Amino acid sequence: MSLQSAIESGKFAISCEFGPLKGTETHEIKENIEVLKGKVDAANVTDQQSSVMRLSGLVTAALCVQGGLEPIFQMTCRDRNRIALQSDLLGAWVMGIKNVLALTGDLPALGDHPQAKGVFDLDSVTLLSAITRLNEGFDMSGNALTGKPSFFAGAVVKVESNTEASEELQIAKMQKKIAAGAKFFQTQAVYDPVSFEKFMKRVEKFNVPVMVGIIPLKNAGFAKFMNANVAGIRVPDDQIQKIAAAAKEDREKVGLEMAAVLIKKMKPMCQGVHIMAIGWEKKVPQIMAMAGL
Repeated sequence: MSLQSAIESGKFAISCEFGPLKGTETHEIKENIEVLKGKVDAANVTDQQSSVMRLSGLVTAALCVQGGLEPIFQMTCRDRNRIALQSDLLGAWVMGIKNVLALTGDLPALGDHPQAKGVFDLDSVTLLSAITRLNEGFDMSGNALTGKPSFFAGAVVKVESNTEASEELQIAKMQKKIAAGAKFFQTQAVYDPVSFEKFMKRVEKFNVPVMVGIIPLKNAGFAKFMNANVAGIRVPDDQIQKIAAAAKEDREKVGLEMAAVLIKKMKPMCQGVHIMAIGWEKKVPQIMAMAGL
């Protein structure tokens, strides 16, 4: 069953994520594909995540197709103008890639080539509009295509906001993304089911499927780093204390169990889960089993 079919049929959809490596070695990518196929509905393939230069996400997504794992091709607007973005989208469709996640992208200064110039010809909303237009058989200038794609397009949304104004901005951006063609949403990592329930009650009127984001905690330092450096993520103190109190040899198990508990608590509130294991990709099936998925 495809991701689109899973979501549209009302099945609780499951996706995960992995990033291409820095270099031409694809052995680990192929290992992840073997572990994950048949377990998840689809896997996000990141696009130069955190502005760090890596193997092409488009090529990695094509490897997923070849290996029998349905990819969600993440596409950022940081590195390509509208010509290149549309061209890569057409190429993705030809290679059998059906799902696209539209992102604006991190600033180049945050990555390993800080001197690089960001493009940002489009943003996530206008990229979604471009995908919609391609699905209709036209490019952004109105020129007819010879053969058209039929992408299942998604977007991201942050659940946690520091201020009421920031929360309102997220809701407004979500509405714009839906109007531009987003058919599903994946959230930034969520650690507070109460906040998530509040958010879901606010957006249920949009009638667009939401997949809650989960990042398993590896240690207390990892959690504190996200709190300090990743916008839209807030790990509660009690969860940081729990992972910190675990013996070193038990931390992995505790982190996986905590992720599974969060999935169980938030599953009734949403339409799917997006597990971002960050180096623990091979443990995604274990998290799923622990969560009863």
